[in-house]
Amino acid sequence: MKPSGEEPVLLAELKPGRPQRYDWKSSCETWSVAFSPDGAWFAWSQGHCVVKLLPWPLEEAELCKTSERKSRGSKAEARSRGAAKEKTLECGQIVWGLAFSGWPAAEVGETDPTCAMGLPCLILATGLNDGQIKVWEVQTGHLLFSLLGHQDVVRDLSFAPNGSLILVSASRDKTLRVWDLSRDGRQVQVLSGHVQWVYCCSISPDCSMLCSAAGEKSALLWSMRSYTLIRRLEGHQSSVVSCDFSPDSALLVTASYDTCVIMWDPYTGEQLRTLRHVPLHSVVDYSSEVHTSSLRSVCFSPEGLYLATVADDRLLRIWALELRTPVAFAPMTNGLCCMYFPHGGFIATGTRDGHVQFWTAPRVLSSLKHLCRKALRTFLTTYQVLALPIPRKLKEFLTYRTF
Repeated sequence: MKPSGEEPVLLAELKPGRPQRYDWKSSCETWSVAFSPDGAWFAWSQGHCVVKLLPWPLEEAELCKTSERKSRGSKAEARSRGAAKEKTLECGQIVWGLAFSGWPAAEVGETDPTCAMGLPCLILATGLNDGQIKVWEVQTGHLLFSLLGHQDVVRDLSFAPNGSLILVSASRDKTLRVWDLSRDGRQVQVLSGHVQWVYCCSISPDCSMLCSAAGEKSALLWSMRSYTLIRRLEGHQSSVVSCDFSPDSALLVTASYDTCVIMWDPYTGEQLRTLRHVPLHSVVDYSSEVHTSSLRSVCFSPEGLYLATVADDRLLRIWALELRTPVAFAPMTNGLCCMYFPHGGFIATGTRDGHVQFWTAPRVLSSLKHLCRKALRTFLTTYQVLALPIPRKLKEFLTYRTF
């Protein structure tokens, strides 16, 4: 089924209050937004050292009516999901990265599984300006513990999606660190290989790979089993700033200041497609490191058929996987990050002024072909597909060489 093709519609825009105890130097940017894997919570680094935790999803009628929401003095109503309430996390430092833990599978007959070592099922990690990582219990808003080790800003965080409580952090100290929160936050590994600030890290949905992006023209791909470097992905002409895996782990996308998103096969390192961000109303100055269409963020849709990108040309773009041009645009000012709702249908974006916006996104019924491909690629690598005794055209489809 084809999507409607309608442009994204702004459903709501949340605006932070300005606590008087912080001055302007404490930063107001929304560097990160995050949904919990089950879609029940939304986290928003709204600037001024504060993270907002909002019960989610809102009712559609309520979402459409909400045009502005002030955080100062606001009291969220209890929601039906365990009487969840809006929470404010006072982090004490500028918050750069956010990540929810994966949700562990419940045992048979168990309605509320608990994590290893008695930790709560859902936790939120926050990466701070001073190199700390603070870990919070979502349901209560209590600080569980702090992880120390980084020597500079913790720019991004990524939990293993399998609920194992393995956390990877990316820092301006040019390293990535692997933590095991089921073992009291023990540091498992330090990954060195970047020569610039590390901007982004992403663990593949099958938990086998880790991609990291720094202020370099290449992205690094690591093994999550041995914590060793698999390969460098080289192809961009400027700093790589964002990366994300497809839901079946078969594709990896990287976004760069060079105005391009490159789609890779992470198993072979092959470039499959380049998506160029052509400005609509301005001319790109190629003599500058940062262009008017420089990318800030890229993310896959939950069914794996779309990409969303945020660029400096004040546009949110939505791309269909099989096309080389965007299928939809939305005007947004000073965008920094974007993330799809886990069940699809809309996108959250964060801005430099501390706002978060929610946009409609195309809803599409996945074809049976794509569902079969997604199911197979969840447990088959590219090399395993190529070794199957099946026709060449089918191999090309399963490895995303044809869309």
